Amino acid sequence: MNDKTIGFVGTGRMGGPMAGRLLDAGYDLVVFDPSPAALAPLVERGARKAASPAEVGAAARIVFVSLPTPDVVKAVALGADGLSSGGAMRIFVDLSTTGPRAEADVARALKEKGVDTVDCPVSGGVAGARKGTLAMMAAGRTEVFETVKPMLLNLGKVFHVGQEPGMAQTMKVINNMASVAALAISSEVMVMGAKAGLDADVMIDVLNAGSGRNSATTDKIPNFVLPRTFDFGFAVGLSSKDIRLCLDEAEALGVPMIVGSAVRQLLTITREKFGADADMTNMVRTVEEWAGAEVRGKAAKA
Repeated sequence: MNDKTIGFVGTGRMGGPMAGRLLDAGYDLVVFDPSPAALAPLVERGARKAASPAEVGAAARIVFVSLPTPDVVKAVALGADGLSSGGAMRIFVDLSTTGPRAEADVARALKEKGVDTVDCPVSGGVAGARKGTLAMMAAGRTEVFETVKPMLLNLGKVFHVGQEPGMAQTMKVINNMASVAALAISSEVMVMGAKAGLDADVMIDVLNAGSGRNSATTDKIPNFVLPRTFDFGFAVGLSSKDIRLCLDEAEALGVPMIVGSAVRQLLTITREKFGADADMTNMVRTVEEWAGAEVRGKAAKA
């Protein structure tokens, strides 16, 4: 084992590109994912394939994970064949969105085993993971954060938001709610404009030149809705999970989220219509079906 060896578990749509950037930066990677197809591109580039999370935890002092749900994070970190059973891991870097309470629980359990946690969810989608332009929110002891910061900087810009694991998760679900709410309201107003006869491309130009500008009007709608591709790269099922985590935390803190609850309702209906694996930009199509109007840009194929 050497200081350039890093473990990485979860090499799917987000984890794969992030692990690839660490390879590009010269780190030796030991990787695990239950999907051979997810591992193959990294192994072809020189990463070493492990047979289990435990094998990763035996090979690297620092291990990154990018996983879909809190239960999977817990199993990978603490399960019978999990990372902590490997014996070598001393820093656990969680790039997943798990929610504050689940993250704090995992961090406490790992601490009892002599492992520090850096809670570090990411924002920026698959494109940001590929380009190394993610926004990362990190929480953990300063000295531990400083150890992994040079690695994280290969993935994007990192903000140290607190000393306790779970605090970065709170920041992440806040960010996610703001982002999805922007897509929800932008979907509604774009469909309204389309039904009134306004040109969709011109509408986006006006919104982005004025006070209506947001992450949906600058990216998701012009790049993935107006061309009718609906392939931003984030599934509505995962988005629903993130919004639920935000609403759960808001309720625990005693903060009302009237708008957030409406966003969850639109996401839930979209998931039921198009499936959990459908892209989150299909929220627009849900509103279109109700209104009997379509948001179509000049770039859309006939």
